[in-house]
Amino acid sequence: MSIGLGILLIVIGAILTFALNFAVTWINLDLVGYILMGAGIVIVIIGIVLMTRRRRTTVTSRSVDAAGRERLSEADRRDDPPVY
Repeated sequence: MSIGLGILLIVIGAILTFALNFAVTWINLDLVGYILMGAGIVIVIIGIVLMTRRRRTTVTSRSVDAAGRERLSEADRRDDPPVY
């Protein structure tokens, strides 16, 4: 979702900057367009970083046998984020 929002902001910013050729007295449309394109690029980069981020967890299990001896085992696991 964040990548799509970033692309949308880039497109809207490009339209405001490059496609519109009229001036509004109270706002600079070129500057607003550049700001939207910059925000869109930042959102796309953050979305890619969050999508490629991996988590690392340690799973500890404890078991007791019939003689009453306790055994601990640990395993490292890397969880990939879900792909939508």
